[in-house]
Amino acid sequence: MTALSHPAPTAPLTPTDDPTPEDCAPQTVTLFRRDPLLLDSGHALSDIQVAYHTYGEPRPDATLVLHALTGSSAVHEWWPEFLGRGRPLDPTRDYVVCANVLGGCAGTTSAADLQGTPLTLHDMVRVGRALLEHLGVRRVRVIGSSMGGLLAYAWLLDCPDLVERAVVIGAPARHSPWAIGLNSAARAAIRAAPGGEGLKVARQIAMLSYRSPESFALTQSGARVPGVPAITSYLDHQGEKLQRRFCEHSYLTLTAAMDAFQPGDAELRRIQTPVLAVGISSDVLYPAAEVRAQAALVPGSTYWELDSVHGHDAFLMDAQDLPDVVGAFLHS
Repeated sequence: MTALSHPAPTAPLTPTDDPTPEDCAPQTVTLFRRDPLLLDSGHALSDIQVAYHTYGEPRPDATLVLHALTGSSAVHEWWPEFLGRGRPLDPTRDYVVCANVLGGCAGTTSAADLQGTPLTLHDMVRVGRALLEHLGVRRVRVIGSSMGGLLAYAWLLDCPDLVERAVVIGAPARHSPWAIGLNSAARAAIRAAPGGEGLKVARQIAMLSYRSPESFALTQSGARVPGVPAITSYLDHQGEKLQRRFCEHSYLTLTAAMDAFQPGDAELRRIQTPVLAVGISSDVLYPAAEVRAQAALVPGSTYWELDSVHGHDAFLMDAQDLPDVVGAFLHS
């Protein structure tokens, strides 16, 4: 494994073109109509609906974006620093594809639809590959952050013929007992208070791991309402926001799939695809040392570290040189 000490130079960023209304509109397709999808659990699923966005002109090679746990296929909404002219995901140069994962709740067949059927990350990869075949894509560059980073490792293991390079941001190759423990506590909260209240608490637990003590000291000190600490009102707000837009069944199913993804060292050493792994210096959910150590098992990996006090969420709120580094790797 090599390490990048400085961002690789890229062309200067230019003002981005706003996505057109056509770019912003989600598309849907029903897959596995003729032949069912056989899940790792042994269940067979037919007529799977997939919601996705594409940016740029269709072509046989594409950049596949893999979203985080509570994300969606609308990259322009949650990653505008990366999408646009002169940026790593440039629709004037690339064909960019992002789909809501199987079991999500943003237009793809959801965990609620599946009525308790367990899923794996490998199941999600099979659905993603079927979508790419539907779109006529034969080669991809993969980029994923957080849950999307874990999913990128699943793509590397399952589709070595399809993936030509991959970027993994803020994610290890497998969940540690610490990460599994956090998810277990979140799922316990949902089961103890179904109907939305437990999901709020699950989000509060997660938010504490998405930032760092230093980040909260900078942004959530004092009180916004007399007698209520700022951090308390912040966590309440985040829990209420997620409860309004996300499904507790998806939270249960997707976090369980993340926890169950446990590739061994020997599997990682068999990956021959070039990989850029990005750690975040203050990440308490996926510590940088863990990200680096597991990426080092991949023979063709390169490691770069984002130095930020803002923890796991720094890839969204404090990207700094990250777009330059990712853009240079994707198009080298």
